[in-house]
Amino acid sequence: MKLIQRLGCLTLLAILAATPLAAQSAKQQPSAPPPPPPAAEEKPAPYDGQLTRLAEVLGSIQYLRALCGASTSEWRASMQQLLDADTGTEPKRRERLTAAFNRGYRSFAAVHTSCTDAARTAEERYRIEGATLATEIAARFGN
Repeated sequence: MKLIQRLGCLTLLAILAATPLAAQSAKQQPSAPPPPPPAAEEKPAPYDGQLTRLAEVLGSIQYLRALCGASTSEWRASMQQLLDADTGTEPKRRERLTAAFNRGYRSFAAVHTSCTDAARTAEERYRIEGATLATEIAARFGN
């Protein structure tokens, strides 16, 4: 019987000794909302630099073609196809490429306000650069 009483006392002492420790650790760790689930990590594609440049070129051509009165729907459509094909499940990449397109558009909007020989020359050079980039990306990284 004394053994049972001793075990009971030891158990009670262990519980009492553990209680302040548990209370302290609860005080030390304030209850904070659980962290948001980690977002799916977007790994950069090996051709992201070239693709970003291509998006800028498409934006520039979009502006310059509209400035000089040519049909412009094909360049915006090309950019949309590029976004749909390459950034389907990656919203941050989509945002970066869209920002590059807009940057290309705005860079020429800040410089050219009317269709001049310089604007036509720039548009032609950007079309050549865009075609070169598209060919290089497709040849090197295409299926």
